[in-house]
Amino acid sequence: MDETLIEIRDMKKIYNPGENEVRALDGIDLTICEKEFVAIIGHSGSGKSTLMNMLGCLDVPTTGTYMLHGIDVSDMDDNELSDVRNREIGFIFQGFNLIQNLTAVENVTLPLIYRGVGKKEREQLALSALEKVGLSHRLDHKPAQMSGGQQQRVAIARAIAQAPPIILADEPTGNLDSNSTSEIMQILRELHSEGRTVILITHDNEIAEQADRVIKIRDGKIVSDTKHDTIFDHDKKVIQENVMEDTDNE
Repeated sequence: MDETLIEIRDMKKIYNPGENEVRALDGIDLTICEKEFVAIIGHSGSGKSTLMNMLGCLDVPTTGTYMLHGIDVSDMDDNELSDVRNREIGFIFQGFNLIQNLTAVENVTLPLIYRGVGKKEREQLALSALEKVGLSHRLDHKPAQMSGGQQQRVAIARAIAQAPPIILADEPTGNLDSNSTSEIMQILRELHSEGRTVILITHDNEIAEQADRVIKIRDGKIVSDTKHDTIFDHDKKVIQENVMEDTDNE
């Protein structure tokens, strides 16, 4: 059994406390182990984006605890959170967040400069990451010269260049066509098979079901938490029941 990576207890995020308060998160309990591939799914306004901000150490809860690798990060200041993000988490966003006047390799290298990685090492890390996502032929291309799928692959290369243990992907296929979506999901599965913990935030059931575990969130609460084989068994059961009904009706 893999060790616990994330442990959240009674996490609440409350905006406008008082009469008109909004409980974006309302008592979340969640444990994620190392090397899991988890999808968090919910509609707009469900609280999934707020939960992503907490998981990614982009924000802190109003109350509750968040233990990451056994360290309580729930009341850290901005500098401490920044250190944790740099060390632990690779982010992939729906909007790619690439800098338009930089080439692919420069976009991947930039965060490594901020992290104090030496010139030769960061160039090697960037080239290796771009090769891993199949873009070694596009090193000198700028975002405008690439398709949406290629831009997202540059963004993934940037996220994985320093081999963070956690990949946090927020709607990573939201702006992509079906072919590019398949490519990106395949890359995420490969990263998971290499031992990374992948946490995928999505509103799309088809995308979520490619993960090993699906957590549904509604009105700031977790309403279901299902391992993929259970979902698969349920679908099989439904199909079998439908077949039996069809047979009975013949």
